[in-house]
Amino acid sequence: MTQVCAAGQRRGCRAASLTIGTLGAVLVLAACAPALDWRRFEPEGLSLTMVLPCKPASHQRLLTLAGQRVAWTMVSCTADEHTFAVASADVGDPARVGPALVALGQAAVANVQGRIDRQQPAAVAGMTPNVAAQHWRLSGQLPDGKRVTEQVLVFAHGTRVYQATLIGAQADEARAQPFFEAIQVQR
Repeated sequence: MTQVCAAGQRRGCRAASLTIGTLGAVLVLAACAPALDWRRFEPEGLSLTMVLPCKPASHQRLLTLAGQRVAWTMVSCTADEHTFAVASADVGDPARVGPALVALGQAAVANVQGRIDRQQPAAVAGMTPNVAAQHWRLSGQLPDGKRVTEQVLVFAHGTRVYQATLIGAQADEARAQPFFEAIQVQR
């Protein structure tokens, strides 16, 4: 930046240019700041660490999963018009883990009357390997007809099954990557 300063005002001109320069830097950084404020959480009872872009609420209910009644615990929050959620249940028997993971995936597709756009094996630090552990990207709609994109990750550790979900108008990689990649099972 070029400045013209009157004699004896050099010091004031320099201070003004630094202030303007600092203000410009702040504005540039603010423009580049992410819309989501990611924070690490260790939800009680879920035996994992994760990051969410908002303060979560916790919910628990009984539901039937692959023919068995389980206590389903979920933490979720909404930011930037997208919902981020992680839910879990202990199915109690290693033979029930695979069917429960399959049922979670089927329910996710059905809930948005969706189609699978992409499917790949789940990769979560500390998870128990299971062929039914998957990560899907779905396109569908909500009951009110609003179009949504959903990413769903199902995996297990021992007899505990997990479902991590991101749902919203886009559910793009900018939102999904920090959310899914930060999930780690605690041992």
